[in-house]
Amino acid sequence: MENRMVNGSWVLLESLYRLGIDTVFGYPGGTVIPIYDEIYKYKKIKHYFSRHEQGSAHEADGFARATGKIGVCLATSGPGATNLVTGIMTAHMDSVPLLAITGQVGTSSLGKDSFQESDIVGITVPITKTNYLVTDIRDLPRIIKEAYFIATTGRPGPVLVDIPKDVQNSEISFKEFESLHSVAIKLPGYEPTYHGHPRQIKKALDAIRNAKRPLIIAGAGILKAGAAKMLLEIAERTNIPVTTTLLGLGVFPSNHELSLGMIGMHGTVASNYATEEADLVIAAGIRFDDRITGDPEKFCKNAKIIHIDIDPAEIGKNKLINIPIVGDLRNVLFEFNKRLDQMEHKDWVETVKGWKKEYPISYGESKEGRLMPQEVLSKLDKILNGNAIVVSDVGQHQMWTAQYISFNKPNSFLTSGGSGTMGYGLPAAIGAQIGRPEEKVVAIVGDGGFQMTFQELMLIKQYNLPIKIVIINNSYLGMVRQWQEIFNEKRYSFVDLSINPDFNKIAEAYGINSMTIDTKEKLENELRPALESDGAIVINCIVEKEANVLPMIPAGTSVSEMVGKRGVIENE
Repeated sequence: MENRMVNGSWVLLESLYRLGIDTVFGYPGGTVIPIYDEIYKYKKIKHYFSRHEQGSAHEADGFARATGKIGVCLATSGPGATNLVTGIMTAHMDSVPLLAITGQVGTSSLGKDSFQESDIVGITVPITKTNYLVTDIRDLPRIIKEAYFIATTGRPGPVLVDIPKDVQNSEISFKEFESLHSVAIKLPGYEPTYHGHPRQIKKALDAIRNAKRPLIIAGAGILKAGAAKMLLEIAERTNIPVTTTLLGLGVFPSNHELSLGMIGMHGTVASNYATEEADLVIAAGIRFDDRITGDPEKFCKNAKIIHIDIDPAEIGKNKLINIPIVGDLRNVLFEFNKRLDQMEHKDWVETVKGWKKEYPISYGESKEGRLMPQEVLSKLDKILNGNAIVVSDVGQHQMWTAQYISFNKPNSFLTSGGSGTMGYGLPAAIGAQIGRPEEKVVAIVGDGGFQMTFQELMLIKQYNLPIKIVIINNSYLGMVRQWQEIFNEKRYSFVDLSINPDFNKIAEAYGINSMTIDTKEKLENELRPALESDGAIVINCIVEKEANVLPMIPAGTSVSEMVGKRGVIENE
């Protein structure tokens, strides 16, 4: 056994397996034929055959977000590798642990513009934590271990490993592989800070004890740290209201009396008003991105800010911080919980509850008697009752999902945040369903984004995945149309999708059940049976064409310029 020879492709798969990886999403091509030949014989890893490399990356991303494990995708060189770029960038912007493995032309052909050669290492430098070009099979065990470690520790993110075809075919002895694999990882300079500085924690605790109007803004960093229970404990012990970012939805129960819902451009009135009036903000695992802050100078203008993040580069990047704490949120919140006593902020909590009551998320009626998209999402929420993983694509339906669906459990909402990648929803839902097969998975997509990746329906059929796909079909690129309505005097330039294909026939072509819901009666009587059916189904919901996502804080402005607080654009 120890004298047998093993090739680079086997070394790759065995190295992955020994790291606990048993799921890979990929699409074959010329420079990864040796890897696929090994996959054919290697039974310890399940490979899912995507229908486009972008789908592979999003599927691995959805798998990672739903499970908390690393997602792995595999593609050939040249166009196969570059087709991964959108998915890698999506994972990078949202700090998702992703391992992208690409084939490459042989080492003797590098730099010669060979057939299907691309410098994927150079291309992906800005959107990965690090990347590797493997030129010797003896480096491969170490590189795979390092890639996994870097992708999953500190602030998670994507890592790319590019493997030339001759390295995949070259051989070493099994004994040498074992020796190489057993070498401990040494990464000088890569030392994430996991414990907050005691002095900074003391300053933060003093500020919390002295605050009259404190507010917690919870982001996806809490999900990645597995600290949702600690957040709940802190909020209940200190009686501090909690608002979340888009990617933080699910980190704090939507139905909790201290929950204010989502913050930001299309956040609730109560959450955005709270940022104006708070005297202390505990920002936990957020980036202070522009969709939250609008005008950073005016955001939380009356508040002292505590910012907790494992990535020191985020501290002070977009917003000046009074009390920075670099560390893992699980450890920092543990210290908070250990030292904070029961507190009351009765007047402040009553104030924010008053805003919630006065300005609930609401919507008007269709002038044409059509279904309102918000109506569909509201009905969907009542049926699901928090018992599903919901994956949304990007656009108006994404914001309505965030507004109208209740998320009471961590990792129950997946979407593309920082990059806003249309086409993310369907493949990410596939990854989520594969990662958590016991859960109901519902993909909410727009008629625009659905058409970017609907070829991945073939996986749903091939692997018998019971995903429910709800299309919010308004025959427009809805969010772009909304901005053109509000800011460009209704000059609707190339957003009309009225010649959409028949989505029911597309589903039929892939062997998947489908139905159309276009009336209130059908919504009331047919949506629940469809969602509770055993197999996959495409539910095409025909909705009001020019409904808007409200409330809205226009980009680069502040809470004082919010429009649509009552679900319509008012003369305010």
